Amino acid sequence: MGDSIEDAPVVDPPSLRPTPANDNQPDFFVPALHDIPVKDGIGLMDIAVFRLSRNQSRKAEIICHDLPGASVEISSGAYGMATIEDYDIILMAISHLAELVKRYRAGKAPQPSRTFRPHSAEIFEFRRTSKGGMQYKALEKALDRLNTTRVKITVTDRNAKLRASDGFGLIDGYRVISRTDTGKMGAVEITVPDWIYEGIVNHENPNILTVNPDYFLIRKGLARFIYRMARKAAGTGEARYMFDTIHKRSGSTRAFRKFAFDLREVIAANDLPDYHLSEERGKDGPVLRMRQRSTNSQIK
Repeated sequence: MGDSIEDAPVVDPPSLRPTPANDNQPDFFVPALHDIPVKDGIGLMDIAVFRLSRNQSRKAEIICHDLPGASVEISSGAYGMATIEDYDIILMAISHLAELVKRYRAGKAPQPSRTFRPHSAEIFEFRRTSKGGMQYKALEKALDRLNTTRVKITVTDRNAKLRASDGFGLIDGYRVISRTDTGKMGAVEITVPDWIYEGIVNHENPNILTVNPDYFLIRKGLARFIYRMARKAAGTGEARYMFDTIHKRSGSTRAFRKFAFDLREVIAANDLPDYHLSEERGKDGPVLRMRQRSTNSQIK
């Protein structure tokens, strides 16, 4: 038998991990969590510009996405492809920059630069992770992957003729500017790439999406990706995606049947922040329905 609603798992462990012991300690300023689209109106929330799995490094690999009017290629370097958890650092840069721009436009701060200088402890606080010794090593590896993962967007016109092709990095470089006596990373300087800076600082009304801070507690890469898709497409309403479309946009290397089983585990848990998940039968295959939880009373 093919994939069907009856194949869905009955029980699944919680999608969210417990909050860390240091969660919400007022040691640092933590802004609201934001994300933004990129150039030409192409968003990065409903396609994977990273790998979902921690287990596959995907060194020297390319993920390709064919979208209406555009194609997106994500390529990795010697350190491997950035993960969806590495991308938390991008979200932190976006969120802090959005806060600085708000203060700048209110006349309370100078225009922000492209240089972002968080302390490693601030990054852990923002990402809602512990501050164990392995976390410092993992953080530096994450920065290496972000620094060498590239995105190339090719936009075409209605006649499928080449209009523009643009390549950029997830970050434009970093350097560790202080370390502790034991060699752990202290402060780090991250250069924010143009696509983030232009999208926030040089737009009067930047297209910024607020993300639930519990996003950082989501354990599995696929579950995080589903939340991102829901936040972008469903918003305060609802959206539907075919399983096949999610499989392609996730960049997953898993066979479709195994991927569908993984997706049904996320649906069975149905505990992602903000959105109710359900499966529907579609004309061309199974469909994921994502609906904002404030309207769940209408779901039968």
